Parts: sequence; structure tokens; C-alpha cells
Amino acid sequence: MRKFIALSVVFVLFACFGATEILAQEAEASSGGFQMLKEKFIEGDWKFMSTVLVCLILGLAFCIERIITLNIATANTDKLLNSIDERLADGDLEGAKEVARATPGPAASVLHEGLRNAAGGPDAVEKAIVSYGSVQMGLLEKGLVWISLFIAIAPMLGFMGTVIGMIKAFDRIEAVGDISPAVVAGGIKVALLTTVFGLIVAIILQIFYNYIVNKIDGIVNRMEDASIGLVDVMAKNGIFK
Repeated sequence: MRKFIALSVVFVLFACFGATEILAQEAEASSGGFQMLKEKFIEGDWKFMSTVLVCLILGLAFCIERIITLNIATANTDKLLNSIDERLADGDLEGAKEVARATPGPAASVLHEGLRNAAGGPDAVEKAIVSYGSVQMGLLEKGLVWISLFIAIAPMLGFMGTVIGMIKAFDRIEAVGDISPAVVAGGIKVALLTTVFGLIVAIILQIFYNYIVNKIDGIVNRMEDASIGLVDVMAKNGIFK
């Protein structure tokens, strides 16, 4: 998992650098928009803007890892249940276990655990499904806490830059003894730019976070439906004596 996250970070970095090069070429050929973006980034105090950029890169790396993992984990539970039903109808419990074992995804793992405890009766099957389902839920939600952390930190760093920018502005007023716009404009600009970039990063990661949570909810719902269907299929085929 750590290797995968590291590869995701490298992928995002290369993507960012590649996009930067493309944007730079397009900007040189058109209106210099990339140059303006780079200037605003530098004007926003590189110390805070760099940390905000790191939050974006790491947050996107975790998002990419979760999206890929969840897409792999998504299985056609109806087709899986039908295959298990066919094996159980032939009295082939081991074949049903093999079907569940060979199918990727948390739903198949939960069904396999239920089939493995068939000898204990329906209560044992349901208990095994509930217990193992909790384990699979934890695996599906792995990494979400880090995405939430970056969503929270990015605007905080922006607000910190805002406070520091305002402090610098007041320091200049105190040093010059004048409250003219030219004196305070620099500090206020830093304050506004760091806030804007921090909020943009938080918005981007929040969109990915909501998509991931919705994806997990869909997988969990299908997993629960399949678990209920497994008990019915096993009872129908006389597995419980």
C-alpha cells in the first residue's frame, strides 16, 4: 500500500509537471496566463503557497489510490450470487467457495467467509458475515482520514498566510506612520492570495472525497444485499441441516 501511494505521488508530480509544461507552452503562445499564475503564486509568499501545493499533491495521490482500489473492488454481486447458487444447487459447497475466492472485491470476501462457516448453521453464517464485513469496511475507508486532513489543512494554511500578511501590513503602517493604500497593499495581497489558493485546494479535494465516499457507500450496500441473498440461497439449497 505504501509503495502504491508513493507511486501515486510520483504520478501526480509528473502529471503536475507535465501539465505545467503544457500550460507554459500554451501561455507563451497566447496571453502569458501561466506566467501570471506563477507570479501570483510567488507573490502569495512561497513558504505558505508551497505547503498548500504539497497538500494538493499528497491529497490527490491518496484520492487516486482510493479510486483505483475501489474500482477494482467493485464486483457484480448479482452474477456472483447466481454462480454460487448454481454450485450450491449441485451440492458443490467447495465449488461455491472457490467461486467466491476467485472473485475480487470485499463482497466476494464476505460471501466466502459466510460459506466457510456454513457448517455452523445460519446464525454462524450471519455472525461471520457481520464480523468480516466490519473488517472490509475498514479496508474500504483506509486513507480517507488523510484526505480529510489535507482538506482541513489547506485552507488553514491559507488563513495563516492571511493573518501573517495582515500582520506585515500593520507592521508597515507602524514603521511608515501612514495608512495609505500603497503601504498596506502588499501585505493584503499576500493575505488574499494564500486564502484563495488554500480554498481552491480544499474544494478540489472535497469533490474527490465526496465521490470516494459515495463509491464506498455503493459497495457497502451491494455487499449487504449480497450477504442477505447468500443466507437465502444457502437455505433454499438445503445447506443448513
